Amino acid sequence: MLATTALIGALLAASPADPPQSDAPAIEGSLKVERRYLHLPVHAGAKKARVKLSTDDGTLIDEFEIELTGEKPDFHVFLDLEKHRGETLKVHVANPPASTILDAFVQADDLPGAAEMYKEPHRPQFHFTSMRGWLNDPNGLVWQDGEYHLFYQHNPFGWGWGNMHWGHATSPNLVHWTERPTAISPRAFGDWVFSGSAVEDTNNTGGFQTGERPALVAAFTSTGRGECIVYSNDRGRTWTEFEGNPVVKHNGRDPRLLWHEPTKKWVMAVYDEDGESRRIDFYTSPDLKAWTFASRIDGFYECPDIFELPIDGDHNNTLWVLYAADAQYMLGAFDGETFRPTSGPEKLTLWHGAFYAAQTFSNEPKGRRIQIGWGRGVEFPGSPFNQQMVLPVELTLRTTPDGPRMFANPVAELRTLRAEIHDFSGAALKPDANLLRGFKGKLFEIEAVIKPESAEAVELNLRGVPVVYDVRKHELSCKDVRIPLPLENGEIQLHLFLDEGSIEIFANGGRAAASIPSIPEAEDRAIGITSRGGEAIARTLAVYPLRSIWPGD
Repeated sequence: MLATTALIGALLAASPADPPQSDAPAIEGSLKVERRYLHLPVHAGAKKARVKLSTDDGTLIDEFEIELTGEKPDFHVFLDLEKHRGETLKVHVANPPASTILDAFVQADDLPGAAEMYKEPHRPQFHFTSMRGWLNDPNGLVWQDGEYHLFYQHNPFGWGWGNMHWGHATSPNLVHWTERPTAISPRAFGDWVFSGSAVEDTNNTGGFQTGERPALVAAFTSTGRGECIVYSNDRGRTWTEFEGNPVVKHNGRDPRLLWHEPTKKWVMAVYDEDGESRRIDFYTSPDLKAWTFASRIDGFYECPDIFELPIDGDHNNTLWVLYAADAQYMLGAFDGETFRPTSGPEKLTLWHGAFYAAQTFSNEPKGRRIQIGWGRGVEFPGSPFNQQMVLPVELTLRTTPDGPRMFANPVAELRTLRAEIHDFSGAALKPDANLLRGFKGKLFEIEAVIKPESAEAVELNLRGVPVVYDVRKHELSCKDVRIPLPLENGEIQLHLFLDEGSIEIFANGGRAAASIPSIPEAEDRAIGITSRGGEAIARTLAVYPLRSIWPGD
């Protein structure tokens, strides 16, 4: 769920009843809900207030910390109160920045800054970012009834990590995303909604289904209780808690659900820790309600994923992949209870750079294994949003000289963003001669197959950031990322994406992948490609300016 155990420990140790410390008296008031959204003013760095909204009978709507300001805000965040329209709510603000702060709470039928949303400086244009606030781990990736669901760790009320809710977005095609209202909110302040997963209970094993459509069932870590089950009968728009929660109590988090067809049981792969031991535990269940411990494997840290892949597309020859947040994995056999590695004692690496806590989609309609990761560390200072998701990729398992290995390639649907093609195939690359001279822009996709010939290195300059392949070292580098990458048939294959916040690289047919934070300077939007120490041949080289995925662009 998070990168630092110390931070998690501090949060779990904190009492949910303890308000922020301040001499300022708390403020109480009432709010007649007449509009859909409640806009709240934020100033980055301000002392945090605690805001609590509840119904007239005391039922909690939400309680959170927020850097409130009574002065000119850096930006506004919002609460969607549509289902409470017409009600009078109770508002309590502990540690208020001013005695008149409730006057700065504004109702509106539009989102704050709606006219400029997705057009802000440095807003990624084909990577998913939340409208407002922080995001991290992708959660609950599942397809149902024509929609890909992306749930995610979300602080709706600030630029930094905190107030963990499940955000929600849907897409018909893995490219264009629509952000939905918050899916799961904490039951109480401090009982945060940490990471988890979602599945479609096609056979209604849990008995949660109420209509013709199978229920979606999600598991998440409640930091105050343990692993919890919720279900939805309206395509993930609203969720109901299983009355028997928590279904697993242990010292861990991040439950991953999957259906194991040979044993006709559900499996929960969940991170667990004990002192210095970090591991993945496996539980099984016939109905998503009653869970039995089955086994564990040491050496994996948080956000597990487990799935089966065919080798070279042969569905009669498969291996299971066990994966954790750091993007390292093992291959092996899984019988529904125990994972047995076959790829050796060391974990394998596919992803490099700003990539963390990835998850794959359940129930993908084309039978693909589609993965989305968090671009951890892709920051947007001064913006009303922070962090992004990495592009969705299709994972495959292929034979290599080192044995079966996982490959990642951008989903084919992303090709719909190509505005045009500039083809330089067959051209020579020479030192100090930029083949792409004159190309400038914000959004690009580049595909290249390069034969180094006499060149010692091949360098792409991407808006002031060099991406260098060192022929002698067999190494690809960008900023502080170094990727071992041997030539294949005397060539290097590169597939690159340039967005407002990052550069993503897929090399040698997806054998290696990297996500690299990179916010371009306004005056440096040029791209280029040259060789060093000799000439190279661009056997293929295509440059595609890309369109935005956001409305109005």
